[in-house]
Amino acid sequence: MADVSYKWHGKLTPWLFIFPTVIGLLVFRLIPIISSFYLSFTDWSLLGAPVFLKFGNYRELFQSEEFITIILNTFQFSFIYVVGSIVLGLALATLINVQFKGISFFRAAIYLPVVTSAVAVGIVWNWMLGPTYGLINNVIEAFGITPPYWLGDMKLSLNTVAFVQVWKMSGYYMILFLAGLKNIPGETLESAKVDGASPIQSFFRITLPMLMPTVFFVLTIAIIDSFKNFELIYAMTKGGPGNSSNTLVYDVYLNAFVYYRVGFASAIAYILLIFVGLLTIMNLSIRKHYAQPLD
Repeated sequence: MADVSYKWHGKLTPWLFIFPTVIGLLVFRLIPIISSFYLSFTDWSLLGAPVFLKFGNYRELFQSEEFITIILNTFQFSFIYVVGSIVLGLALATLINVQFKGISFFRAAIYLPVVTSAVAVGIVWNWMLGPTYGLINNVIEAFGITPPYWLGDMKLSLNTVAFVQVWKMSGYYMILFLAGLKNIPGETLESAKVDGASPIQSFFRITLPMLMPTVFFVLTIAIIDSFKNFELIYAMTKGGPGNSSNTLVYDVYLNAFVYYRVGFASAIAYILLIFVGLLTIMNLSIRKHYAQPLD
């Protein structure tokens, strides 16, 4: 009997430990995903029963010029964020990939915006970019130049928020690139230096090719992260002026919790999911052909 009891305890104990996680996954992840898929085919305003529309929401979306503009805004934001974060993150990682007293302080300082509240970052940058009392505009005016209206100009608002997002998150990608740089054998770089290679030649011909697995990993993470751009847009522009800084994820919020078109918002969310999935699959496919892991 003791052996039977021990076997049952051995089988049940792991499930008891993961049970809260499984419940959380079901309640807060899987069930909402399935429910929102059904709701994307309905008209529901949070009150009453959903009205089944078949493909009505999707048809309305792709017949709307406003939605096409929002899609273009999303990809523009994503492009700026992905390219900017990777370039700046790699540059910072290369600069701090040294050992001297106090380097940990600089690494922590660069990483600090990553763990800072996005809303707080948005409020501070709103003040800095303010047209009248903003610090940045005051500096520009000191040189006799008329500063732009960063967040009020339809041509600049989206780019401005994207650059702030790059500034905030580049420290995260710096840490990822730094981990990749630490895996590159120092003997290889020393050999290149002895052979007369300049630092720039060593970077592009040795460091960057050996870093490609990390680059593709960071690219995948950055693409996914670039579509989760809600907080800064909410804090800085609220999608305006007009729809110039509105993106898919912010449009989901607007339709679900401002206009109470939950079914319509669910359809937008699934279109966003398709875009992210396709880009991720494309990136992973390219990685199989061009990114060879280090021996």
